[in-house]
Amino acid sequence: MQIHTIGHQPLPSFKQAVVTIGSFDGVHNGHRQILAQMREVASSIGGETVIITFYPHPRKVISSIPGEVKLLTTLSEKTNLLSEAGIDHLVVVPFHHQFAQLSAEDFVQKFLYAHFHPHTLIIGYDHRFGKGRLGDYHLLEKMGASLGFRVMEIDEQMLQASAISSTRIRQAILSHQVDEATALLGYPYFFEGIVMEGNQLGRTIGFPTANLQITEEDKLIPSDGVYAVSVSLKSPSKQITLLKGGMMNIGIRPTVNGKSRVIEVHIFDFSETIYQQTIQVKLLHFLREEIKFNGLEELKNQLSIDRQQAIDWLQEQATL
Repeated sequence: MQIHTIGHQPLPSFKQAVVTIGSFDGVHNGHRQILAQMREVASSIGGETVIITFYPHPRKVISSIPGEVKLLTTLSEKTNLLSEAGIDHLVVVPFHHQFAQLSAEDFVQKFLYAHFHPHTLIIGYDHRFGKGRLGDYHLLEKMGASLGFRVMEIDEQMLQASAISSTRIRQAILSHQVDEATALLGYPYFFEGIVMEGNQLGRTIGFPTANLQITEEDKLIPSDGVYAVSVSLKSPSKQITLLKGGMMNIGIRPTVNGKSRVIEVHIFDFSETIYQQTIQVKLLHFLREEIKFNGLEELKNQLSIDRQQAIDWLQEQATL
């Protein structure tokens, strides 16, 4: 897949471009139906698939509370997933207030047509665009007829599957419904963090942990609790190497009177030092809520139970 950013370099002349527009956050199973339709249309006309997406997320720019926008995928993660889905081109459009002020007609004439000359535009039946969200499918159809491109409508059932899934996935992750999130995404939810040196308390009770610092502030982090996970090491060249299964705790560590929220990952049968390296954590199964125990010995006993439950689940799923 070729990646283009408007304003950074000229766009190529797309061949019989089959275009759609959207955030595609998560690139989940609902989205994949749309991607399959794009590929089918492009194949039938000997064309190329082109996805237009915006960065930052439009809600982050125009929302009254932008910090509340939490995403399933960062731009780089979304790019990788779209590439794996067989899309030919991803065009990233810098989103800012000036762009948001484009009228619907200018959006079609000066942006969509001028940059992409689409053969086919695939759009949702209720898609709105342009200043005041005054543009719709009917305007696209009318302008497409005069400009020379056709418009295909994503039917209501498919669009609702796509729209509902992103919201449902976020809700599932935040309510410990890990299995549902995985089913809707089509893959385990994941996030990355840099391993930082902690107080090494876990090491003293036989459960050393990698303490993660999350660098992407917009990334959705699961709710507090203990999870079975798989852990991979990400090299500077972006190569992913699976390390081991493990278990993760997210929370304030009430047993030791913790005050701030931390993310700690215990990697099974692993003793290497990986400070300042980036690891990817895949969320596989929810084990329990975070609990305050009566001392470190009680905590250690529960961690032994957690470890065995995580190992049993991972082995049952052939993940370990």
